Amino acid sequence: MSNLESEPQELVCPSSPGTVEVLEPRLVPLGGPRAMTVRRTLPQRQRSLVGAWCFVDHYGPDDVAGTGGMSVPPHPHTGLQTVSWLFTGEIEHADSAGYHAMVRPGELNLMTAGRGISHSEYSTPTTTVLHGAQLWVALPDGARFMAPTFEHYRPAPVTLPGATLSVFLGALAGEESPVVTHTPLLGAELMLDAGASLTLELDPAFEHGFLVDSGSVAVAGQPLRFGELGYVGPGRPGVTLVAGPEPVRLLLIGGTPLGESIVMWWNFVGRSHEEIVGFRDAWQAEIAAAGPHSNVQRFGLPDHQADPPLPAPTLPTVKLRPRTNPN
Repeated sequence: MSNLESEPQELVCPSSPGTVEVLEPRLVPLGGPRAMTVRRTLPQRQRSLVGAWCFVDHYGPDDVAGTGGMSVPPHPHTGLQTVSWLFTGEIEHADSAGYHAMVRPGELNLMTAGRGISHSEYSTPTTTVLHGAQLWVALPDGARFMAPTFEHYRPAPVTLPGATLSVFLGALAGEESPVVTHTPLLGAELMLDAGASLTLELDPAFEHGFLVDSGSVAVAGQPLRFGELGYVGPGRPGVTLVAGPEPVRLLLIGGTPLGESIVMWWNFVGRSHEEIVGFRDAWQAEIAAAGPHSNVQRFGLPDHQADPPLPAPTLPTVKLRPRTNPN
């Protein structure tokens, strides 16, 4: 998914331990007056990273008849992985590395941008309700210029006391995903029965985030409501979840603190103002020259696209500056 804000803020995102806190979502429209609106909980001024997770958009249930659903023309990425996870509906993905896939409920689609890629995302004509999340993972310095690639994985749900768990990245509760990550990561969907209490063993080296998709839940005693992201810092060997009076669905993300500062602006993850400017200039030059005889250098374009690629927003008039998490 593209960050379609007309004036995206620059962020330098350090990874630092933190305490339990609640991150409230902010509403961001994707596109024009009939745009689908997403709830964004990362990045925020008070917290920019959970492990290497650097971006969390949560959307729906969205009536496609009213909003038009997801319609994101080709756009670029660098230095990150996109993680697509649906609860309802279907999205068609196409990218410039030649991968074409359908994003469906309960199936992970992970695109590694590496040195540069472009892709498009459209909800399918048969989709009436769209509901899911897209998350970004910052690649560490040693992997951020790798060749772009794509992985698809459907985890088998497992039953726990009062709960169902699907682990799509990393390992939890004896389940492990085969999908390649470049820093230690965790990604899982967890469904709790109404009133259920579940204690999970956690890797104490990880920091974790709990994104509530439905119902209400207490995480380590902290109440969380729909759309909120509860952050749990490193050092906890376990956490107890207690569901409210309705069934709960949440996404659990986690990882070791990245240990690197990153600059994130629009759809790019870099390490400096100058890198971001270079990525933007390269994209603008490519889309200006796009055509049968264009000389593609970094991003390329997916094949057979009806819509023109998205131009990059205008950069701020001042140098992109660091922003840090509070201690």
